[in-house]
Amino acid sequence: MPGVTKMQSLVLQVIFTSFVFLSSVNNGYAGTTSTFTRKEWPSIDVPLDNEAFAVPKGYNAPQQVHITQGDYDGKAVIISWVTADEPGPSRVQYGTSKNRYDFTAEGKMTNYTMYRYKSGFIHQVLVGGLEHDTKYYYKIGNGESAREFWFQTPPKIDPDAPYKFGIIGDLGQTYNSLSTLEHYMQSGAQTVLFAGDLAYADRYQYNDVGIRWDSWGCFIERSAAYQPWIWSAGNHEIEYFPYMDEVIPFKSYLHRYPTPYLASKSISPLWYAIRRASAHIIVLSSYSPFVKYTPQWRWLNEEFKRVNREKTPWLIVLMHVPIYNSNEAHFMEGESMRAVFESWFIKHKVDVVFAGHVHAYERSYRISNVHYNVSSGQHYPVPDKSAPVYITVGDGGNQEGLAGKFRDPQPDYSAFREASYGHSTLEIRNRTHALYHWNRNDDGNKVATDSFVLRNQYWASNRRRRKLRKNYLRSVVGPIAY
Repeated sequence: MPGVTKMQSLVLQVIFTSFVFLSSVNNGYAGTTSTFTRKEWPSIDVPLDNEAFAVPKGYNAPQQVHITQGDYDGKAVIISWVTADEPGPSRVQYGTSKNRYDFTAEGKMTNYTMYRYKSGFIHQVLVGGLEHDTKYYYKIGNGESAREFWFQTPPKIDPDAPYKFGIIGDLGQTYNSLSTLEHYMQSGAQTVLFAGDLAYADRYQYNDVGIRWDSWGCFIERSAAYQPWIWSAGNHEIEYFPYMDEVIPFKSYLHRYPTPYLASKSISPLWYAIRRASAHIIVLSSYSPFVKYTPQWRWLNEEFKRVNREKTPWLIVLMHVPIYNSNEAHFMEGESMRAVFESWFIKHKVDVVFAGHVHAYERSYRISNVHYNVSSGQHYPVPDKSAPVYITVGDGGNQEGLAGKFRDPQPDYSAFREASYGHSTLEIRNRTHALYHWNRNDDGNKVATDSFVLRNQYWASNRRRRKLRKNYLRSVVGPIAY
């Protein structure tokens, strides 16, 4: 194709692929229930002496290192770690050259008890004022036990900024969890959107609860120390243990995994929002009050007003309990949140909603059930081009095993479903299209199983497409005469 650049060729390929996919969707709802049966590894936690949980050598060496976004727009990170022997400094040295740390940030230290378990010294440092699209090296700890890592900041907020997210839920710390994380780290994704249920430490009792939080922190460090994991809380983070006199919900989670909630004017670390590259990501809490007039309801109503699709065209919602789910496991548990928020998702043209909780994979078509109420209306979900795609990714690998029993027949709204472990990626190419993949862990191998081109809801309208096409042509060939 003479005169066509590599980028133009890529755009044409994406548009053609999108046309083929959307044509097949619009011509009928032909959902697939995969018949694949995998020989999964036992759903048991990896022993504590496994090398996956190895604690770094040296006196008071920092361990369980992880980072998350620290502000609204991606120019800050929160770096967290644990020291076991003594508090030590809550200090991060950092810079843009390896072994050269021109800047220092100070933070805070905390700890907590769970029954008779006493946590290590948990350090959390906000590193702000960073440059976009820059690699930073950082150092934590003292003397010979100090450790060094790096991270890459996202590109500046821009509607056409490409970015690749990984999506993981219900990970746990089994052999299947090891497989999922290993495969994710080969994906080239730059940030994890985590759909809740982290360590499954609540499956243990007494002091072992805290010990399994420590092991999970060591396990994810290989990824989470180098790229942000965007956290949402699930039911296994609640940890309500009256028999242990532990009745403060989310105690371990809130001490260990901070979020930048204040940057989005939230009053709780359990629900918040961030902007990253070309995406606006909203994190909701399935286990906090969300009905009308509650703090989460009021906050989300205001947060939707702050969304600017001209700057961040991709609107993503992350939660734990799916509001569309055709598995027998946790069936209808998300119905109350659907009744409250689904109309807002449609009004604001949310592109995709990621959830976990159900230990299987499922993707929906664009559907809604907003016309039903207790006295009238259609009782079943119907096709709705303004609705998001709902994707359940509670298949990370936890010890409770797979949810292998789907409801039969497969409902019309369900596009693809399979009870296997795996992870997903969402690769944003520009303001109009993104590539989505779900990758199954097939007996230790990563297998691409479900994929499609996701068309942006905001820029999909004919008026905005014409505007975009006009501006693009003007940038290529100059002013256009009308």
